[in-house]
Amino acid sequence: MSQLLQSWLASANTGTTDFPLQNLPYGVFSTPSQAALRVGVAIGDQVLDLAALEAAGLLTPGNGTAVFSQPSINAFVALGRPVWQATRARLTALLAADGDAALRDNATLRAQALVPLADATLHLPVQVPGYTDFYSSKEHATNVGTMFRDPANALLPNWLEIPIGYNGRASSVVVSGTEIHRPNGQIKLPDQPRPIFDACRKLDFELETGFIVGRETALGDTLDVEAAEAAIFGMVLLNDWSARDLQQWEYVPLGPFNAKTFGTSISPWVVTMEALEPFRVAGPEQTPQPVSYLQQQGKHAFDIELEVLLQAETDTQATTICRTNFRHMYWSMAQQFAHHTVSGCNVRVGDLMGSGTISGPTPDSFGSLLELTWNGKNPLTLAGGAKRTFIEDGDTVVMAGWCQGDGYRVGFGEVSGKILPAKAR
Repeated sequence: MSQLLQSWLASANTGTTDFPLQNLPYGVFSTPSQAALRVGVAIGDQVLDLAALEAAGLLTPGNGTAVFSQPSINAFVALGRPVWQATRARLTALLAADGDAALRDNATLRAQALVPLADATLHLPVQVPGYTDFYSSKEHATNVGTMFRDPANALLPNWLEIPIGYNGRASSVVVSGTEIHRPNGQIKLPDQPRPIFDACRKLDFELETGFIVGRETALGDTLDVEAAEAAIFGMVLLNDWSARDLQQWEYVPLGPFNAKTFGTSISPWVVTMEALEPFRVAGPEQTPQPVSYLQQQGKHAFDIELEVLLQAETDTQATTICRTNFRHMYWSMAQQFAHHTVSGCNVRVGDLMGSGTISGPTPDSFGSLLELTWNGKNPLTLAGGAKRTFIEDGDTVVMAGWCQGDGYRVGFGEVSGKILPAKAR
């Protein structure tokens, strides 16, 4: 793991904060005294206003063009990897205990540029031109196949050959804390010959991460796995809200549609791949060997601890219902990204690509209620005594993730969402 770095900002050195000097994730925020959205990084219990540092001349990634006084990080991300690296190095120097004193010793600028996290409103960090969601956990795919198909042939023949995915709806990607209405749609009940129109009865979460595309490609161009990995800016936590009963009726023959489009929640902080580099690990063995354009050498997974908490509206505390790790994912982000472009599909800066549900090998590591309750057959008991097979109105789902270093952790914060009743038809 990387050498323990200390900041002159004491809250960044606690060892338990998600946002030490080793992290520096990017987000977008506003404050009661300044409603304009701008880019910041989380450090300890503060948000560092990068627009303020840019205006003061301490950060100049755009060479005269302001990229941090923007309502998204897209303009900064579009500048490319060398600028990402230089900016991270500059921020580290400005915040390090033994670094550049230009911010530390300027009381006026400190008062302007450091905002308590508690006083900041966090917004969607990226403008998302396109959203794709994958299906890359072998454990999850096997569980679903076992439930709904022949257990002896749980994985479809193509699953071990290509990263399966579908194109989602970018317009309904929302930031953590946004309340989600239960969707309405068609439901096919087992004892009825035709579907009914009703509110979803089997509402679920899916524990995922997502990566943010950091470069644009032209229509017809492709990225190999090495170029694809270099083009990933960073990662977020992602909750792929899912209406299981709508999905079961609609997904054949073309895959999920209304079951997924009503909301996708992401965390407000984008953790850069540089911050995650010390936590790179080997992924699962891939058998059979992938075809040529998907072959990789070395370590391409990341040791990211993940957990899900569920809280009923009547409960005073949340219940941890899942703990798993991103390292279990069968297909890597680079393989997903390369496969996405292999047909010549162009990508844009800010595109969001979800990992698919992250399930581990044990029942308590399954990343959805569909699996945790085995499609409702084995209800969960929450801390207040309530039982759950799927999400009920008023429930709040919270996902958290972090990489544990030696004396520090690189965290994602959390992504949360409360479920409201379906809107009247």
